Amino acid sequence: MSQVEKKLRQYMARAISQYNLIQDGDRVLVCLSGGKDSYTMLNLLHQLRTRSGRKFDLFSLTLDQAQPGWDDAGLKEWLEGKEYPYEILHRDTYSVVKEKVPEGKTYCSLCSRLRRGNIYTYAKKHGFTKIALGHHRDDLIESTMMGLLYSGEIRSMPPKLITDDKCHIVIRPMVLCKESDIIAYAKEQAFPIIPCNLCGSQENLTRQRVKELIQNLADHNSKVPANMLHAISNIRKSQLMDTELWDFNNLENQLVDFPEEVFFENDEMMHEPFDTNSFQQAPEIEKAASVVKIHPAGSLK
Repeated sequence: MSQVEKKLRQYMARAISQYNLIQDGDRVLVCLSGGKDSYTMLNLLHQLRTRSGRKFDLFSLTLDQAQPGWDDAGLKEWLEGKEYPYEILHRDTYSVVKEKVPEGKTYCSLCSRLRRGNIYTYAKKHGFTKIALGHHRDDLIESTMMGLLYSGEIRSMPPKLITDDKCHIVIRPMVLCKESDIIAYAKEQAFPIIPCNLCGSQENLTRQRVKELIQNLADHNSKVPANMLHAISNIRKSQLMDTELWDFNNLENQLVDFPEEVFFENDEMMHEPFDTNSFQQAPEIEKAASVVKIHPAGSLK
């Protein structure tokens, strides 16, 4: 086992344990897009399943969205060589995206919604208890920055969530894994990558700009990405401005009475008069006081 494989597997195992992502008896639908992230997730999940002793099933689903140039021959060969159970589902979402999205706009949002809808439908039809997605640490922190800078929201991608209709649990086993490690592992394993021509045809995507911004910050302080990941799991809601999280209108009702007893090291100090002559002003304070005139109305000029 290589060092990068060992590292990725340890981080994945930690995430599964920390967030209780997979339990005995789960039937996990692993979404394999044909990219480096999902290949890595699927391969390592199978390894962890074999070595952990947990009893859960893995099944790989690839959605062929009818994009021009789609070629899944290498993916099929790889899956069959590994003896991983899988299905490739053919759905023409590409035509819908091209029809609905104006020229010059990004396809990602609509493409993701259509893909997600097909995956959820498949999972429900076949009785899967979990849906595994291949988002990694860098995806999480980039999404945080995108929400902050372009949507005016503080949000990211949780490691585990229940869908709005309460029908599915979505898990992200690689939330602690660095993209650079995944890139190295994908090269090492020589995964037969299927490029996304739909998204790749659009330059200067927002996510790429944010990725470059974070990298520029990391060049000056290598701890920046790790600190950002820690930040989204270390929320101080009382230090933010969301009125749904903090009742600003009624904070006064939470005040308690000031205690009548005032504690001093020497109780006699409470009864001793204050000697103003013993107080020596600093020269800068005296100078400032000399230029302040107090007018009858009480204003300062």
